Amino acid sequence: MKIAMIGQKGIPARAGGIERHVEELSAELAARGHEVLVFCRSWYVWPIRNHRGVRCIKAPTISTKHLDAIVHTFFSIIKAAREKVDIFHIHGVGPSILCWLPKLLRPSASVIVTFHSIDRHNEKWGWFARQMLSLGERMAVTFPDATIAVSKTLEAYCRMSHGINAKYIPNGAQIPQADADSTIVTAFGLEPGKYLMMCSRLIRLKAAHTLMDAWKQLRSERPDLTSNFKLAIVGGSARTDDYVRSLCNMARTDNSIVMTGTQTGSTLHALFLNSYACVHPSEVEGLPIAVLEGMSYGKCVLGSDIPGNMELLEQHGLTFIRGNVQNLKTKIVYMLEHPEEIRGIGKLSREHIAKHYDWKDIAETTEYLYELVQLEPELKNAKA
Repeated sequence: MKIAMIGQKGIPARAGGIERHVEELSAELAARGHEVLVFCRSWYVWPIRNHRGVRCIKAPTISTKHLDAIVHTFFSIIKAAREKVDIFHIHGVGPSILCWLPKLLRPSASVIVTFHSIDRHNEKWGWFARQMLSLGERMAVTFPDATIAVSKTLEAYCRMSHGINAKYIPNGAQIPQADADSTIVTAFGLEPGKYLMMCSRLIRLKAAHTLMDAWKQLRSERPDLTSNFKLAIVGGSARTDDYVRSLCNMARTDNSIVMTGTQTGSTLHALFLNSYACVHPSEVEGLPIAVLEGMSYGKCVLGSDIPGNMELLEQHGLTFIRGNVQNLKTKIVYMLEHPEEIRGIGKLSREHIAKHYDWKDIAETTEYLYELVQLEPELKNAKA
C-alpha cells in the first residue's frame, strides 16, 4: 500500500509525541514493505528526503501559531492525492478539520484519523481556536473510514461523547539496548543515577513549573535527602517562549535545576539511561510517549493522576494528585528514600512496555486496519 502521513510537523522527530509516533509507525510500516510518505514542514526539519526507509515530502505552510497546521494539512492532502496514495492517515484533531477533503480528491482511497489527545483543553488556544478544535474533533469521528484512539481513555471518550467505536491502537516505545557515554550527561553538570528527569515540550499544560516548585521547596526542607541530586528539565519551547523564560528564571536561583533544552538522538538516550527516575507532572495527556519511553528505559515514572498517565502508571509506576505541589513533594521523598523499590518498579515497567507497547505489534495492528478499510468497499459491492 501507498500510505500518506499527514498532520505531523515532520520526521525525524525533534520534539512532540505525534512526531515520535509518526516516525516510529512509519519506519515499521516501511519495513513491512509499504511505501510511506510523511509530509513535513520546512521550518521543523528540512532538507530530509528519506529517513529510515520513509519518503519525506515538503508541503507549503504559513508558520504561525494558528495557520501552520491547517495550511500544511491542506497542501499535504493535495500532494498526497497527486501521489495516488491508498491511505490518507491524518494525525490529530486539528488537521482532521480537513479529513473530508481526500474523499473528494481521491474517492478510491481510505481515510484514517488518529485521535491523539483532546487538544481543545490546551489553554494556549483562544476561544475561536478551541471552537475549531471542537469542530476538528467532530470531523475526526464522523468522516474517516476508521478512527484510532491511542489510549483506552480516549477510546471511551469517543464512545461516550460521540457515539462511535474508535479502534484502540496505543502509542509505543522501543526497548533500548545500547549503552550510553556518561560524559554526555556530565557535560550538563549531571551525575549518572543522581538526577530526576522530566522530558517534555515546555508548555504550561505539561506543568514543569509545578515540578520545579516542588523541587525547590523540597531542597529547602530536606537538604539531607536532596543535596546529591539534581532535576533535569529536558525540552524546549513550542511557540511558548514567555513560559520558557519564566521557567529559566525559576531555575536561575537554584543550581540543582538543569535546563538542557530540546535533545534528541544519543543525547536524549544518555539522559534517559542515566537518570535515577522520571517525573511527568502534565495536566492533560492522551497516552504520553515520554512516560512510555521512561518506562522502556527501566525507570520508575512518577506522574500526575490524569487518565492518560493512570492508564500506564496505576499498576506500573507512582502517581501524585495533579497540580498538588505538597503531594508531589511527598512522592519525590518516597522515591529518594526507597531506591531498591524504585529500581524494582522500573524493571517491571520495562517488561510491561516490551509486552504491550512494542512498535512492531502496533504497526502490524495498524496495517491490519488499513487492509480492513480497503476491503470494505469490495465487501459492500459483493453483498450488493
